[in-house]
Amino acid sequence: MQTIAQVSREERLRIAIERDGATCVWCSRPFGELLTPTTEHLVPRVKGGPSWLENELAACRRCNRERGHRSVAEWVQECRGRGWHPDVARVRRALAALERVVAERGGQRRARPYIDHQRRRLARL
Repeated sequence: MQTIAQVSREERLRIAIERDGATCVWCSRPFGELLTPTTEHLVPRVKGGPSWLENELAACRRCNRERGHRSVAEWVQECRGRGWHPDVARVRRALAALERVVAERGGQRRARPYIDHQRRRLARL
């Protein structure tokens, strides 16, 4: 797996779209000329999330901006309340992959409990 030092932000976004599909993870709208994709951190950087490809999904600018620092599970519930269809399966896969990579690479002391907590909360949704 590649780390941030090896891959630019644009390349990480391209890889995330290829890996996960060309739709916003939160509202499910397809990316296109009028809907610009951005990289969305599952574990926000302010909560210890790394800028690793495994911590990033593609989201539209609106969803990325409006989520802010809210937790994954909280934002999924908010999206559903707005009538959107978040791709919870994609989020679960990404959290599981991030958890594996953190275990392999080590570090991320602040991110580990956050990942575990969000996986448990998503299992109940």
